[in-house]
Amino acid sequence: MKKKTSNSAVSGLAGKIKSGKVKIAVYGLGHVGSPIASVWLRFGAHVIGVDKSPSVLESARKGRTHVPEPGVNEAFSKGLKQKRFSVYDDPVRASQDSQVKMICVPVLTVGQSLSADLGAVKQVASSVGKGLKKGDLVVLNPSVPPGTSEDVVVPILEKESGGLQAERDFFMVYSPERIYEGRAIEDIEERYPAIVSGAGPKSVEAGSKLFSLVFRRGVITMTNMRTAEAEKLLEGVYRDVNIALANEMARFCEKVGVDFWEAREGANSQPFCHIHKPGVGVGGACIPVYPQFILHTADMAKAECNITRLGRNVNDSMPAYCVSQALSLLDGVTAPAQCKVAVLGLAFRGGVSDTRLSPTYSVIDELKKAGVAEIRVHDPMVKSDPALAADIKLTQDLRAALNGADLVVLATDHKEYQKLSKRDTGDAAVYDGRGMLDGTKFAGRFASIGRKKESIP
Repeated sequence: MKKKTSNSAVSGLAGKIKSGKVKIAVYGLGHVGSPIASVWLRFGAHVIGVDKSPSVLESARKGRTHVPEPGVNEAFSKGLKQKRFSVYDDPVRASQDSQVKMICVPVLTVGQSLSADLGAVKQVASSVGKGLKKGDLVVLNPSVPPGTSEDVVVPILEKESGGLQAERDFFMVYSPERIYEGRAIEDIEERYPAIVSGAGPKSVEAGSKLFSLVFRRGVITMTNMRTAEAEKLLEGVYRDVNIALANEMARFCEKVGVDFWEAREGANSQPFCHIHKPGVGVGGACIPVYPQFILHTADMAKAECNITRLGRNVNDSMPAYCVSQALSLLDGVTAPAQCKVAVLGLAFRGGVSDTRLSPTYSVIDELKKAGVAEIRVHDPMVKSDPALAADIKLTQDLRAALNGADLVVLATDHKEYQKLSKRDTGDAAVYDGRGMLDGTKFAGRFASIGRKKESIP
């Protein structure tokens, strides 16, 4: 339910934050922490930015972020100019010097397992606990398995603080980030209500007062932190399963000679239908990760989550499927061993430079398994990537990537690719793994996910 707090209590807190009596420490200045810090700087707060990366800290001290998120550089620069933004490399001192601590470090899976890697969260919680004082407020922001706040973070804070107890001596809040890269600040300030839960009613009240200052859509409170943790995962699982359905239906339509995209448009005109888009795979640190947290927790609880598991399997299979479809365009023309392939897009989705868990990596692996002669990767927003093997050329020059290519595989839906035509790709076979190209602009060997090859001019 939405939570209302008294105007006097909220305005009193706002005054303390803007005056610097209440300072906010943001731990982790990455894809989540940078926009969160920026939102509070835009509000007028005194913010302490903390990160373990020397390069991230150096950039922040110059008013810049390594994350190309709109509005962050401006917020950092203004905060520095007005002496409201401090950058610390000592996480314990940051806790000592602040009254609100926001833990914004990433949580991914451990290797190939389904379990969450909580190492960064535990490390930060330990540092926060060592500087924790009575009356302080701790907020955990990343998406985590249910029970993490209660069973992992709170015990660390209580132990490292020397005996302070959540709800009695300090406030503990779980409030999951709800942002979409490329518009993160707008999402926080304008688009969505905050989800707030706590170790008890006092923590919930404190969190509600705090977040009502910057979330114009208000605050939705949850009865406990475990429920709020599950809520965030449900958001991602819904999207993952829906994408899996889209992928399955796209492959079905290819087999029976139906244009999936036309059928999808018609189906989605019905207000109860919201079929997502198919593609070469699902990437990023969100959608492919949250189902893993659910599945790991389900396995421990001996609960069945068959649809979630199947959806993940379908989406994981898409890079191999799409590469197979792309290579089939070469039949009788070019042998894989002589094929030069241009892969368009390294970021996990269009409009961002984030390559975390991008399906393009799996596309590259599948092309290597097929024994292609050369792989070039183009991305307009990614300048370098140490994760790529030395024999893979990464370029921001689209013409250079396409020059002399035998096969073009579109893997990321960057807007820069929308107007591609045969004039750009030459005699290369083209496979559109995002369904964004106009097939009529490519004579001959062209295929697109969700469309039967024979039906495309």
